[in-house]
Amino acid sequence: MTPVVHSMSPRARTGGRVYLRMIHDATADSIEWRTVPDYKRAYTVRRGRKVRHLARLAPHIRALRNEPGTFLWDDLSILFFTREMRARTVFVFHHYEPLQFDSWPLEPLLWRRLFAVLPQCRAVVCVAPSWEAFLQERGVNNVQVIYNAFDLAEIDRVRGMDPAECKARLGLPQDEITVYAGKAVHWKGVETVAKAIKGEPGFRLVTTGSNTIGSPGHHFDLPRPRYLELLRACDVGVFTPRMREGWSRCAAEALLLGMPCLIQPIAGLGDLARLTEQPPPDPRRLARQIRERADAAPDESKAVYETLARFDTTYFHDAWSRLLAQAAGP
Repeated sequence: MTPVVHSMSPRARTGGRVYLRMIHDATADSIEWRTVPDYKRAYTVRRGRKVRHLARLAPHIRALRNEPGTFLWDDLSILFFTREMRARTVFVFHHYEPLQFDSWPLEPLLWRRLFAVLPQCRAVVCVAPSWEAFLQERGVNNVQVIYNAFDLAEIDRVRGMDPAECKARLGLPQDEITVYAGKAVHWKGVETVAKAIKGEPGFRLVTTGSNTIGSPGHHFDLPRPRYLELLRACDVGVFTPRMREGWSRCAAEALLLGMPCLIQPIAGLGDLARLTEQPPPDPRRLARQIRERADAAPDESKAVYETLARFDTTYFHDAWSRLLAQAAGP
């Protein structure tokens, strides 16, 4: 009999939803997935978003109380679970960032309660060692790391493209250093990069995503194949977030596609920087650092690729299949 696992809907563009969707895809042949809506990503107004989301989700959680199977959850609505439901839950902890609180003053209390109930779960998964330590400091000891993973066939196809040709197709100049600063959303540090290179000759700032900040650079919102082609076209990645990320997929894919980077060593992004030996950005001399990174030796790119290539879809499939099988067991 195929095991049943309940989760939030994996349909959205955030890093957390990409991770959840990859779990669904990796285990689709062995798991019957049943999902509930993720309302908070449908709200365009951030203020009070999580509270509204929880209010709408409460009836769905009540309906699950007598359902058989396992729960794979990554949402504050686990607070509505009974203790028995949590004992059947694998919780995925992406990151914790007070800068993103949209439901003050209630939200900090909800997070405090979350940390108190996570030890009741069958297992807790995070995507970087720094978050494992963060949770253990708060009394969550049933935690393990399963990193972001990558489709190497997809990556290798794009690595085989000529960067100059990619630049030409995307309308980027050949005689400038194309600087990729990540997603143009709040607290990702795009403004820091833009300020550092403003007025400096020979630079072109590139950003991606929904552009909630009005990026001053050359902005792209592309389907995934074209997005990867854009990464291949860029010369240097600079990631200077104020927020504590999990294990930035943007940065990891940039590195896999041969882009030397400057990475702020904060939270899970710091784990990625240490693993791949990428230096930190210094806002006081960032323009000079970018020029230096643009001249990085090709051997560095090869070593970084080999370091990250261990986190392929086979690794991800095996790790999650094993964990969900254990969670469904006695």
